[in-house]
Amino acid sequence: MQASEKPQKYKMLIGGEWVNAGNGDTSPVVNPANGRELARVPRAGLEDVKKAIDAARESFDKGVWSSKTPGERMSVLLKIADLVERDIDRLAMLETLNQGKPIKSARYFDFSFGVDNIRFFAGAARMLEGKPSMEFGGGTSIVRREPVGVVAGIAPWNFPWLMMVWKVIAPLATGNSVVFKPASVTPLTSLEFTKIIQDAGVPPGVLNVVTGVGGSEIGNELTSNPKVDMVTLTGDTETGKAVMRSASPTVKKVHLELGGKAPFVVFDDADVDAAVQGAMAGGYINCGQICIQATRMIVQEKVYDSFVNKLVEKSRRIIVGPGERWETDMGPMVSESQRDKVESLVQTGLNEGAKLVLGGARPKGALYDQGFYYQPTIFKDVDQSMIIAQKEIFGPVLGILKFSTTEDAIQMANDVVFGLWSSVWSKNIYTAMKVANALRFGSVMVNEHIGMFSETPHGGYKQSGSGKALSAYTVESYTNLKHVYVDLTGTVHRGWHDTVFGTSLKPKTD
Repeated sequence: MQASEKPQKYKMLIGGEWVNAGNGDTSPVVNPANGRELARVPRAGLEDVKKAIDAARESFDKGVWSSKTPGERMSVLLKIADLVERDIDRLAMLETLNQGKPIKSARYFDFSFGVDNIRFFAGAARMLEGKPSMEFGGGTSIVRREPVGVVAGIAPWNFPWLMMVWKVIAPLATGNSVVFKPASVTPLTSLEFTKIIQDAGVPPGVLNVVTGVGGSEIGNELTSNPKVDMVTLTGDTETGKAVMRSASPTVKKVHLELGGKAPFVVFDDADVDAAVQGAMAGGYINCGQICIQATRMIVQEKVYDSFVNKLVEKSRRIIVGPGERWETDMGPMVSESQRDKVESLVQTGLNEGAKLVLGGARPKGALYDQGFYYQPTIFKDVDQSMIIAQKEIFGPVLGILKFSTTEDAIQMANDVVFGLWSSVWSKNIYTAMKVANALRFGSVMVNEHIGMFSETPHGGYKQSGSGKALSAYTVESYTNLKHVYVDLTGTVHRGWHDTVFGTSLKPKTD
């Protein structure tokens, strides 16, 4: 879709059929760059979600996908990757128009990386491991990996298409059936991707996609329904807690990728220019709407002023504007409500006594009047106890703290409830490794901040969630381990039989 096109009407996929919501309701989808309506999608009700779950359950139980060999599933997934590559420019532009991110980011990070993810998941499903067969007294033990069953995937709005790759393709690779719920404000590339998955040959009912405002009723059905075997969510920590509560009565598997408050630790022997460049990329990517954002700059006192001055100077040069323009470095925020939240937290930082050295307001001019834009914003003299140093802001807002010793840096970095992502900047390998080992975060980058690969796990410690996205570990998480024992003697195992029922082992008495 181009920016000038009329709003498009979409349907959702349930049981292999493209359908409207049962009640006929729809929800608008807007372009955050100008607030105009892009499309309308079905606003699913409770009965729609139940039908989607039933369709997924039936497809799994009948084995229309789960019974296929890893090689057969791989072939379909590789075709999906090829079809995405065929349409990559169109899909990337749609992502930009719906979410707001710069087209160069959507095209050359989200979609290029996501295609690689698909191909990795396709191959990794053929390499799943169980322990080797073991011999026990005339019998053999075998460990099998089997698909979990029906997986409910709930995605956020910051990386709509990429999160669908993680929450749909990895489960499909191992033979599961899926019910997927995209974020209500950013469903468009998910629906286009669903068409591609269907065209590639995934059987009806194996993938079901429901759209519209989630709400407690819809979310609770996805997470509590006994026909769902596993829930995978990327979202904020409070939502993750609610999912755990909802899933607990049926004790289903839960995979959570939640909030973050990444420390960006700069030692006085670091290459300050390189660190500033890393802070720019890590701090402003996706308008700061990313859980691995370099949001806490923890800088050693000797280079503190130099780092602040250089970061402010470079941040002034950021081009803010509509994402479809190739010169844009930072697009709008995803919604008016998200911008309001960021503005509120910036005011909190001012009230707490942090010193605002850049931004802190909406950009001015006709270009920005209709969209949800916010300036690159930097606070210095931030204290560890401040709310802006502890709470996830999820916007283009950076806070800079000062430390003296290595021990101070470690303590400050770890002193948050989150534990998803972090980075350390130092030319001293001993310092870097000491700190990397001490940080309680799922990923630690050294002299880099953004560094994701299909082959490496992504996931957090503490209140940043449980389970891993990416790598063979996430593919394994969508399987159950089963132990199968085969007696090869053709007779009853006398040892166990006699121990439980026999009398021959009774101790002799005088």
